[in-house]
Amino acid sequence: MQETSDIVLEARGICKSFPGVQAVQDVDLVLRRGRLTALLGENGAGKSTLMNIIAGVFPPNAGKILVDGREVRIANPRDAQAHGIAMIFQELNLIPHLTVAENIFLGRETVNDLRLIDYPAMNRNAATLLKQLDLLVPPTAIVANLRVGQQQVVEIAKALAGEARILIMDEPTSALTEHEIESLFRAIHSLKQKGAAIVYITHKLKELSRIGDDVVVMRDGRLIAAAPLKDLGHDEIVRMMVGRDLADLYRKTPGVVGDEVLRVEGLSLKHPTRSDVFVFRGMDARVCRGEVLGIFGLMGAGRTEFLETIFGLHHRNCTGRVYIDGSEVSITSPAKAIALGLALAPEDRKTEGLMLDMSVVENTSLASLGRLLRFGFIRRRMEEKFVDDAIERFHVKTPSPRQLVRYLSGGNQQKVVLAKWLATRPKVVLLDEPTRGIDISAKREIYMLIDELKRGGIAVVMVSSELPEILAISDRIVVMCQGRLTAEFMQEDATEERVMLAALPQASAA
Repeated sequence: MQETSDIVLEARGICKSFPGVQAVQDVDLVLRRGRLTALLGENGAGKSTLMNIIAGVFPPNAGKILVDGREVRIANPRDAQAHGIAMIFQELNLIPHLTVAENIFLGRETVNDLRLIDYPAMNRNAATLLKQLDLLVPPTAIVANLRVGQQQVVEIAKALAGEARILIMDEPTSALTEHEIESLFRAIHSLKQKGAAIVYITHKLKELSRIGDDVVVMRDGRLIAAAPLKDLGHDEIVRMMVGRDLADLYRKTPGVVGDEVLRVEGLSLKHPTRSDVFVFRGMDARVCRGEVLGIFGLMGAGRTEFLETIFGLHHRNCTGRVYIDGSEVSITSPAKAIALGLALAPEDRKTEGLMLDMSVVENTSLASLGRLLRFGFIRRRMEEKFVDDAIERFHVKTPSPRQLVRYLSGGNQQKVVLAKWLATRPKVVLLDEPTRGIDISAKREIYMLIDELKRGGIAVVMVSSELPEILAISDRIVVMCQGRLTAEFMQEDATEERVMLAALPQASAA
């Protein structure tokens, strides 16, 4: 039995509601020294809301928080910091035009005897933290120039710089490479040895066997279970998260592959600022009606840029040929791509896929306004019917079609993105990481949707970093490495080992 003295933080009876939503209902949580508590649940289960309350971002409607056995009031993030609580947010919270060191020590800058910022000392301290996390960038680098994965590591360094005793990590590995994940796990083990209590929100259950100690499961804003990880199996955790067995997570029905609908030949994209460097080069690919083409590759392989180029986002820097239904076309803008029957659901749904401060209705109808206009005005009744049908088809959980998209869970935001693009009646759907950062149940619904599109004769091109997902959903798989196509497999010939080998740089160089 664990000692009460091991408890660093205890939350009792926490409740929080937003307009139309009871986000957290009477939840208890116990965090212990030197242990990592995995906080699990579907998107919308209340996980991030609970952590935002502990981190001082939101005030609770009811309940209390105890630190080291004493009740405390956490009214804002500064109060949380004073109690040794730090949170690494899923959405990056960095100042893009400041340096790495300035971001890490923002609000607690190193000063000299004259009370001026001591930049050399601050840069040295930042370099030490970056070395611990194996991030090979100078502390003077501008954050805006870093990859998303590198920025995520800077967020982690920022939290570590505050010497937090209670560290909350919300989906910290969602944008990290394998190497960066290994560095993070080493840092987590070091923090646990030093007595830190860690809360770790993730949808990647496989990670927990390496770093987890305890599990807390939430569903629909309520606490479902709290137990040591060793006492719970994977299937049991999944059942508690979603309230049912998900043995049929990947749904794929046999389909009839039709005629070729999209083909690219020799497609290349030059780097926007370095004319001698290519983001990807010499790409040949095709997809047919009723087929799912999976694209796999490690971070930096050029997968996202490949989809964006097909969709007309980089036409000034690209060369090569694109064919739709056998005829060569020139796609010089997303508008031209849409007119030709293409749709792109981007990787970053919050900044590229949605207008967060617009409603579900407005976001869903945005790409199809041409069909809803009459004499330059939107026909509101037609729009509402149009969106109501989409909400029902995609099972979007929202208290109202007029709800701001910002307040939906990640899975429901992704459904709105897909609803928006499928409303354009495309021939080809380009999906860039369609299940990143969403819960298991929402993933299953998206897999079912992809299967439905395929059976309806739509061609699907899907980029994913999850190899089991690519293997299960795709009819054919192409592999990219460092901007080049290195392998192509039919699904029945693809294995994790063969696909991963083709994705590794040393394999492509052989």
